[in-house]
Amino acid sequence: MITRKAHAKWEGELKVGTGHLRLGSGAYEGKYSFGTRFEGAPGTNPEELLGAAHAGCFSMALNLGISQAGFAAAYVDTTAEVQMDKVDGGMAIVHIKLTTKAKVPGLSSAKFHELAEATKVNCIISKALRVPMSVDATLET
Repeated sequence: MITRKAHAKWEGELKVGTGHLRLGSGAYEGKYSFGTRFEGAPGTNPEELLGAAHAGCFSMALNLGISQAGFAAAYVDTTAEVQMDKVDGGMAIVHIKLTTKAKVPGLSSAKFHELAEATKVNCIISKALRVPMSVDATLET
């Protein structure tokens, strides 16, 4: 079994306090706040990091699917937009939009879209999340 770790520490009241995030690998460490999560202030937030994780997972999983279909991708480039809104009096992630582009010589657009839809359901992060998701896939030539 593989275990990945991350650490977060919050100090102070919710709206005026600050938090500190650290990945177990040491690849990222930084601060976050109420403002960075809910008011558009500069800096990161857990939802942005979730989006990065999802985009990274999706790109790798789609590349695997392309390879298993007998093709070789020059690249797979994915952006995840994590949308939050008020639900039942509190904030919730209500949608994740995945926008992916790939360059795959010889792959048809129909097959690419089929692989992208399968990846949306089957990548590890997608499986971990139970929110509606969409994928906007573009095959570049």
